Amino acid sequence: MTMLHRRTFILGGVAGAGALALTGRAAGAATPFPFKLGVASGEPAATSVVLWTRLAPSPLNADGHGGMPDADVAVDWQVATDQRFGSLVASGTVTARYADAHSVHVVAGGLAPDAEYYYRFRAQGQLSAVGRTRTAPAAGTPGRELTMAFASCAHYEQGYFTAYRRMAEDRPDLVLHLGDYLYEYGPKAGLVRRHVGAETVTLADYRRRHAQYKTDPDLQAAHAVAPWLVVPDDHEVENNYATLVRADSTPALTAAQWTARRTAAYRAYYENMPLRPAQAPVGAGIPLHRRVPWGTLATFHLLDTRQFRDDQACGDGWKVCAAAGTAGRTMTGTAQETWLLDGLARQDATWDILGQQVFFAQQLRTGGTANMDAWDGYRAARGRIQQGWRDRNVRNPVVLTGDIHSAWANDLKADYAGASSAVVGTELVCTSISSGGDGTADTAVPYQAANPHLRFFSDRRGYTLTTIGRTELRADFRAVPVVTEHGAAATTLKSFVVLDGRPGLQEL
Repeated sequence: MTMLHRRTFILGGVAGAGALALTGRAAGAATPFPFKLGVASGEPAATSVVLWTRLAPSPLNADGHGGMPDADVAVDWQVATDQRFGSLVASGTVTARYADAHSVHVVAGGLAPDAEYYYRFRAQGQLSAVGRTRTAPAAGTPGRELTMAFASCAHYEQGYFTAYRRMAEDRPDLVLHLGDYLYEYGPKAGLVRRHVGAETVTLADYRRRHAQYKTDPDLQAAHAVAPWLVVPDDHEVENNYATLVRADSTPALTAAQWTARRTAAYRAYYENMPLRPAQAPVGAGIPLHRRVPWGTLATFHLLDTRQFRDDQACGDGWKVCAAAGTAGRTMTGTAQETWLLDGLARQDATWDILGQQVFFAQQLRTGGTANMDAWDGYRAARGRIQQGWRDRNVRNPVVLTGDIHSAWANDLKADYAGASSAVVGTELVCTSISSGGDGTADTAVPYQAANPHLRFFSDRRGYTLTTIGRTELRADFRAVPVVTEHGAAATTLKSFVVLDGRPGLQEL
């Protein structure tokens, strides 16, 4: 058989022709193709990685089971060092359970550190597309330079997922998704695409919505090209919720119905993401904050800023709000805040990277209004964390952020009110994949006079590509000019570096 170019099967469409040729799907198979949601990997460790798929020959069925029968199904999996699977290093069989919407989470172990692998699945006599994954460096070693892309906010109706395709073509080693992987809203007329079904409330609703997003070929390409680390924000459940408090009463739900909705959303999120069993929901909650080491090069501290936060102050929104500065307010909950600071104190790696969801730096608008849903609504908590990493002499704290549908690069200040106050860290904010539509070409930093520490802004859609080395972290803000049409090219709008031991942004 002639070897096809790697991009043919990794970056092809939904089980594209190249993938099927290489993986040998039988012609005229008796059962419908079950791998229409693609494949994914995630949570890389030095000797293991999670492999994910979900069987769904009819992904948009209203019952959330994707056209699968009410029965468990055996799924074979393979990991190889080559894309034709001539050199297998791990394999096995796992059960895709009807109760779990036929999703599988394989922890493929016994792998070599800092190595690239290929994986695939077989079920019902058919083979999936092939994915590429990799492991982290061994403990105590820095490994190779790490190329890591991070993204957030992909609204299916508001644009095509072109940015995911361009991200896949950049062939990162790792992808970090910072939330709003999907949106819960019902369909709205006049947009680029259309959600299937009403606003998500039940487990079946969330399963079907995840399936609809996963049918997108550009998202499948991004999942297949590299392992992912994921943390949700609000729209995976409901807009701007805080712990058990809803932002509004639409749709009308009793307290018990709201709790059931949140529980269903967490369960569907786990079922549809390449997470380890340690992140499986427990009761009405889900344990998502975690630490992922990348040798001595980087430690990823992944935060949950929804499940344990205090309610937004002053009724949410952009406000001048004295209550936002109350000493006891928390964005993460006390236990998670302590966990974060204890982890930062370890200084296990050159770069301590906080993967979280909402704008971290101070961001004031005219009249001093600030966003109560962001860290400006939890000022004391932000202060404790910044002072905490200073007290612990953290070498290179870098905060990565999503949520805001625009790209930013920010210096973090010890005292945001003091023009000469020390820079104590860096924040990089990715724009949205598609939320907000095309955006504009505007790059003037809004309200910069009141926020001189905000160094860069873009209103375009896209992602941020980072290159993490021993002496510097480089950030390239990548954008596409349009998401309401297919096929736009990506360009780099701006690049910065953060130098080892020198907090703050250096413009390239």
